[in-house]
Amino acid sequence: MLLQGFGTLLSLLNLAMLLLAVVALFFAATAREDAYRATDKQTKVFWLVLLGVTVAVNLFVPMLFLQIAGLIATIVFMVDVRPAIKQVSGGGGGGRRGGGSSSDGPYGPYNGGR
Repeated sequence: MLLQGFGTLLSLLNLAMLLLAVVALFFAATAREDAYRATDKQTKVFWLVLLGVTVAVNLFVPMLFLQIAGLIATIVFMVDVRPAIKQVSGGGGGGRRGGGSSSDGPYGPYNGGR
């Protein structure tokens, strides 16, 4: 009974790793190529291949060592690369909704001390 519960836990972890890798692959595919170059975070092709291999490993080769290596690559993309790309692409609005002008500060528009 204990082994059955452990097997269920491992299968849920495998599913979570697969879903995270698929989401990261989607974000990598939808980002602009020039945003990768602007952030000096490798190339779009590099991340697409790396995350694609991660998804394939999670689906077809259930070797824990390879899955953990892919999980590390996925976490690096989600925590480091994606926020940098989002900031360069204009997606990091600082919490503001609906855009704003280039003269807006963190607490509203800056009007030159007038």
